[in-house]
Amino acid sequence: MARDVNPSDMTALTRTFGERLMEVEDPHLNCRADSSSRECAAELAGLRNPFAVNEQPGAFHTTGWLRAFGTERSRYAVAAETTSDIAAAISFARENKVGLGIRGTGHDYMGRSRGAHSLLLWTHALRDIEVHEAFVPSGAVMEGDDSAVPAVTVGAGTRWLEVYQALAPHGRFVVGGGCTSVGAAGGFVQGGGFSSFTKDYGTAAGNVLEIEVVTADGETLVANARRHPVLFWALRGGGGGTFGVASKVTYRTHPMPLTITGAAGSIRASNDTDYRALIRRVVRLFPDLNDLHWGETIRFGPDNSIELSMAAVDLDDEVAGAVWRPLLDWVARRPDAYSSDAYIASGPFTRFWDAARWDETAPQMIRHDDRRGPQSPLFWWDSNDDEVSQYVDAFASRWIPAGLFAESPDILADVLFGMSRCWFFHLHANKGVAGAPDDVLERERLTSLNPSALEAAALLIIGSTQPRAFPGIPGHEPDQQVAAVRARRVGEAMDLLQALTPGSGSYVNQADYFEHEWQRSFWGSNYPKLLEAKALYDPDNLFRVHHGVGSEGTS
Repeated sequence: MARDVNPSDMTALTRTFGERLMEVEDPHLNCRADSSSRECAAELAGLRNPFAVNEQPGAFHTTGWLRAFGTERSRYAVAAETTSDIAAAISFARENKVGLGIRGTGHDYMGRSRGAHSLLLWTHALRDIEVHEAFVPSGAVMEGDDSAVPAVTVGAGTRWLEVYQALAPHGRFVVGGGCTSVGAAGGFVQGGGFSSFTKDYGTAAGNVLEIEVVTADGETLVANARRHPVLFWALRGGGGGTFGVASKVTYRTHPMPLTITGAAGSIRASNDTDYRALIRRVVRLFPDLNDLHWGETIRFGPDNSIELSMAAVDLDDEVAGAVWRPLLDWVARRPDAYSSDAYIASGPFTRFWDAARWDETAPQMIRHDDRRGPQSPLFWWDSNDDEVSQYVDAFASRWIPAGLFAESPDILADVLFGMSRCWFFHLHANKGVAGAPDDVLERERLTSLNPSALEAAALLIIGSTQPRAFPGIPGHEPDQQVAAVRARRVGEAMDLLQALTPGSGSYVNQADYFEHEWQRSFWGSNYPKLLEAKALYDPDNLFRVHHGVGSEGTS
């Protein structure tokens, strides 16, 4: 049984890591002293910035989850600066039977990177980025080999915004997270990793060419399709913090898209009957959206409205408008039943990750990391702002097979209407791979992502959170009674969808902490093979996370 770091460990840890061994500071220290103080207000204001959260090993984007976890965190952390530091921390934990937590950016719904009662391995400083015009995976050089492709290699602590900005001058694009402060080499990609444009390019996992990883025995391996292929497969979808610690990840890159088209705005129905009819129209539209590779979300809820936040790249304006026109015209012909401000617009994709561009054209779209002045290139989307320092009342996801949209649209629509009576939810069109080009699907089948994702047109995500809520801080704590009521409503909604989608699954990076039959739900038929990989590369189960491969009976 792994244990926490104790005073007898400190001499050896200090000798090995020096100043890189740090005591993890409580990010709410001033608030615990006086939650009404000016110092506390400044402390909490700082935790509204996701990049500031990234830079504190004791701070997390999810502050807690009802009946799951709260303020637990590691007491000590190794602030790794090299791959050798990662290996040394792993070896110390293994040899001394100390628990090991792994934290990159702190983006983690289920508290897996908190490292409570463990030594925390913090990879934030490893943020080197190398752009390759022609990358050849290790071991792939041979006569006639055509495996050289444009690529980018990122360090373990790199944020996606930093990767996008590094590639922009080269006219290249990489599949990564929509939230700009999410880590590019950790749990995001190891769990699968969906971008806004998955149906064009595939998942992050499907675009990985090579991973440098430190395994449980302290060895640094280079894993790709030819070297350590079992480990390579497991690391691309099998879940973060489970098979090793990735120190570098190399991704294929793609030509930068030329244009981006959005469908935005809301449509509101005047009553429940009209809302049910609206949902039916949207569901029947979905196969066309799938075929044209539209991504992002449509929101539904008890307010009898849908909210469009959809996007596609390099789509002709006439084609983009034509796919939405039947729905918008149908709404417009019924002014007594519906009101709408929905619209279609397109523009250049260049400078999409440039904060100055947004300041010039749509400043309301972004929030600045202004700690380094108003010209800082770091920003996050306004739509992600409430996710910073959020407390989770309940959260769940479910892949919806493409066949339901095509073959049983009205049945699916009626279930979605029933769910909307309980709580708000989103259909994430980009978090399903069905409809992607054949070459993309071929790459995805070589990952360990749940096969349900490959057959899904969308991932439905439903959840309730309380923004800026901090357990244990008087005056700023989450409302537990509200959380319990909302959790019940979310559960009732998911019961309806699960009954309609037997055998489907849930996305491991955005799932219910209390997921039933999580092995099948997260990985489906891939789970037995993942267990074999776990036994091969981590036989003593050093890397353990909640509902991770091999965690049965341990978390």
